[in-house]
Amino acid sequence: MSSHRPPGRPRYGRIATFGVSVAVTAVAFLGSAGVLPADDDQDAPVPVASAVDPAAAAATPAATPAEEPTSEPTSEPTSEPTSEPTSEPDPTADAADEVTAEPVEDTALPARSGEGRRVVYSESRQRVWLVGTRGPQRTYPVSGSVYDNLDPGTYEVYSRSEQAWGIDDSGTMKWFVRFTQGENAAIGFHDIPVDDGRRVQGVDELGTPLSHGCIRQRTPDAKALWDFAPLGTTVVVTA
Repeated sequence: MSSHRPPGRPRYGRIATFGVSVAVTAVAFLGSAGVLPADDDQDAPVPVASAVDPAAAAATPAATPAEEPTSEPTSEPTSEPTSEPTSEPDPTADAADEVTAEPVEDTALPARSGEGRRVVYSESRQRVWLVGTRGPQRTYPVSGSVYDNLDPGTYEVYSRSEQAWGIDDSGTMKWFVRFTQGENAAIGFHDIPVDDGRRVQGVDELGTPLSHGCIRQRTPDAKALWDFAPLGTTVVVTA
């Protein structure tokens, strides 16, 4: 029994695939050879949509340039002084117009004026100090003698009179505290004498020698010394 092959069928699928391959190869060859025109749009980048939301972009106002100043500066800067320089002193000005400082009054207790409780009288400074056991308690200006009738030294109160009369009707005085004897009369402390109803000197003149031998004081000071200096109180007179 002889064998036989059935009649063959044409393989169209393979033929089509082969034809496509040949065509693609041909196109590629011809394109690389410059025969076929190149498509520039194939290599152009594809535009990418912006990530910004179009609605939000529309709602955002456009930036405006910075505004320029609307007004001119009020004044130009200057380094000039705002006031006129002070005038030079007038050399022709009267010296009497210048302000002079008042002299400072020396109220310190004189050195080497004794110790303990005492009355101290300075002839050169025309001042009295009432010195207690702890130091000066009171000091004030007085008017001593215009004559050189009292020597510096240490004395002691020996007589007192609340009311007294001056020699040769020179007036009356109060709170007289005597500590030595002068050539014609006692020397001591008292208030400013009154003659014919008037004081023989002004209170503002205290600090200047004006008496005939005693030491004149304001009435409050004379009363204070009277109370401070009983009989036997030490009195120190300094130059």
